[in-house]
Amino acid sequence: MADEHDGTAATGNAEAAEVTHLPHEKLEEMQLEGVRRTLVNCYEHIPFYKRSFDEAGFDPYHLASLDDLANAPFVTKQDLRDAAPYGMLAVPLSDVREIHMSSGTTGVATLGAYTQHDLDFWADCFARGIRYAGGGTNDVVQVAYGYGLFTGGLGAHYGALASGATVIPTSAGNTERQIRILREMGTTILCCTPSYAMHIADTALEMGLDPSRDFHLKAGIHGAEPFSDNFRAELERKLNYKVLDIYGLTETMGPGVACECLEQDGLHLAEDHFFAEIIDPATGKRLPDGEWGELVLTTLDREASPVVRYRTRDITRILPGECPCGCTHKRIDRLHGRTDDMLIIRGVNVFPSQIEDVMKTFDQVSSWYQIEVGTDERSLDVVTLKAEANPDFDFDQTGAIESLQRQISARLKTDLSVGIKVRIVEPKSISRSTGKAKRVIDTRKGIK
Repeated sequence: MADEHDGTAATGNAEAAEVTHLPHEKLEEMQLEGVRRTLVNCYEHIPFYKRSFDEAGFDPYHLASLDDLANAPFVTKQDLRDAAPYGMLAVPLSDVREIHMSSGTTGVATLGAYTQHDLDFWADCFARGIRYAGGGTNDVVQVAYGYGLFTGGLGAHYGALASGATVIPTSAGNTERQIRILREMGTTILCCTPSYAMHIADTALEMGLDPSRDFHLKAGIHGAEPFSDNFRAELERKLNYKVLDIYGLTETMGPGVACECLEQDGLHLAEDHFFAEIIDPATGKRLPDGEWGELVLTTLDREASPVVRYRTRDITRILPGECPCGCTHKRIDRLHGRTDDMLIIRGVNVFPSQIEDVMKTFDQVSSWYQIEVGTDERSLDVVTLKAEANPDFDFDQTGAIESLQRQISARLKTDLSVGIKVRIVEPKSISRSTGKAKRVIDTRKGIK
């Protein structure tokens, strides 16, 4: 039975490798066919798209090139919310095998539906992440993303199965049990949010464990929230493994839209399933490769919930050139932030990841922080950074807290050109989450 299993996985891996190493001219041919298919499917089966295309004067039946897609109107998260629950389905509900919803961390949750075909290609896309991490039939994948409506848990689960690996579906939470499984079950690849991976690492160290000795990890596949290079370096130091980023969103599929490889030089887009554009978020105009802007995605073969030019609100860029790993699919840079959680402080655009990068230059503080945004009595924006001190920081040392707060605030002012108050708080005083970390609390009137 084991030989048969290995052979099947090997065949699947070979086929997947062939797709990820196709000449890009061939990929573009596949994409053009897929976009044409999606345009017609959306126009004929989803009333929103028929109305949207007609109002924009866009003809979905005569797309001559991928460049012509720029003439199609965008679809937004609000459009998907307005059509809930089933207004964006392109198939009968009887053909839907699974339904997921977004976490709703930036507003009302949106729905994603999947036929069996959709589930199969989703599994294949996440399986690429497992293979990019050097994983396969001899690996044990511990899935500590939450299972349920959130796409993280089941997306990683399906992908690990498709890669031929052994899966331990721990889901999120019960951290000491997670650590016991990591020690005893030989887990080699950990899948969870980066903030939860850090919580696992910190808890293991507090328990007196040495991950390099007590764990068997070689890689972590961590998505659902952005993290800085400094955060990655700290995770790798604590858990003695390679940290790989993975990108996805319920509106287009879930995790696996793009995955980082061991080169850690951008995330490979699954270009046989998605067509990506980078636009200027203010004008909507398409930007060339290499320029930062908002990522826009069109699905090529999703049956139940296809999308055309979906504005993700995620800020990234398409990296020029090919990756040394040999994969020919284009790479997006790691997310710089979002247009809808970007903070505009007295006219200055600030992303939480920029604040985190500054924090990590100070050894006295940990990776745990929270940004509070409000207004003062003059109705001016006030930003306060709550940063947890490291356990070895001496709170009793005269003037130590005030001095550190001034230093961090001055560095933030220099690097970000905006004044940010800093408040150092006790270790473990900021609440932990097994899912996405809540980094920003914005109480300004009219801000959601």
